[in-house]
Amino acid sequence: MGTVGNSTDGIAGERRQLINVAYRLLGSASEAEDAVQDAYAHWYGLPRSRREEILSPGAWLTTVTGRICLDLLGSARARRERYVGAWLPEPLPDRAEWDHAGGSDPADQIVLDESVVMAFLVVLESMTPAERVAFVLHDVFRYPFAEIADVLGRTPAACKQLAASARRRAGVARAPVTATDRADVVRDVKEAWETKDIAALVGLLDPAAVMTADGGGAVGTVLRPVEGGERIAQYMVAIADRAPGLELLERSVNGVPGLVARHAGVVMTVASFDVGDGCVTRIWVVRNPEKLRPWTRRG
Repeated sequence: MGTVGNSTDGIAGERRQLINVAYRLLGSASEAEDAVQDAYAHWYGLPRSRREEILSPGAWLTTVTGRICLDLLGSARARRERYVGAWLPEPLPDRAEWDHAGGSDPADQIVLDESVVMAFLVVLESMTPAERVAFVLHDVFRYPFAEIADVLGRTPAACKQLAASARRRAGVARAPVTATDRADVVRDVKEAWETKDIAALVGLLDPAAVMTADGGGAVGTVLRPVEGGERIAQYMVAIADRAPGLELLERSVNGVPGLVARHAGVVMTVASFDVGDGCVTRIWVVRNPEKLRPWTRRG
C-alpha cells in the first residue's frame, strides 16, 4: 500500500491519501479526518524501536485507518437507526469554485472523481462494512487482496469474494452522462425552479424520479423520500414559495454539476442529481448544517 521513508515528513505525506480512502469508506469528511487522526495517534503511540521495524509506514497507516473505518461502519448502522430522517453522505465542494484560502479543511484534501459522486456513495451505503472496505480498497484504490486481508482479518480469497459481492450490489453501469449534458439538465432545473414552473420541472424529471433529503433533525425537511416527478416538482415549488430571497447557484457537488441554495449569504441546501436519458432520475438534498460545514465561509 505504498512505501515511504520512515521519517516524520514521509508519515505526514500519507495524510492526503488516507483522508481520501477514509472519506470513500465513511461518506463523511469530518469522520474521515477523525479516523486518520486516530491512526496517526496509534503510530506515534508505538515505541520508537517498533516504528523503526516497520518497513512501510504508509501501508501500516492504511491498514490501521481501514480497521478504524471498518469499526465505525459497524457501529454506523445503530447510529443511523437513531438518525432523524434519511442519512446521506456529506457533500463536498470544489475548492476551485469557492473563496476559501489555506486548504486546511479535510474536504479540500479529497480528490473529486467518479468514486465520490453522490450516486456512487449512496450505492456504497448498501454494502456491508466488509464488502465496502474490500470494494473501495481494491476497485477504487487498486490495493491487492493480500494487503486488504490484513485490514479485514480474512483470507485474500475471502476478500476477493467480498469485493465481487459488492460489485453485484453496485449493479450494471449505465451509459455515462457527459459533464456538459449533466450541466445542461441541472441548469434547466435551476431555471424552472426559480420561475416556479411546475410543468417545466415535470418535463425535466423522470416520472419515477426519487428525491431524498437529509436534515438530520436539525432543520425542517421531508423525512421520507418523495417519489414521482410530479410530486417532486410540486414539492420544489412549495419550497421556493416558503423561502423568498433564496439564491440558487450552479456549483460542483462531489465533482459533478449540482445546485447550492443560499440565503443571506449562508449555504442552506446542497443538491446532487443523477441524470439519465436527458432527465433527472434521483435528487439528493443535504440540509443538515453539520454536513454543510465544508461549504461555510466560502463564496
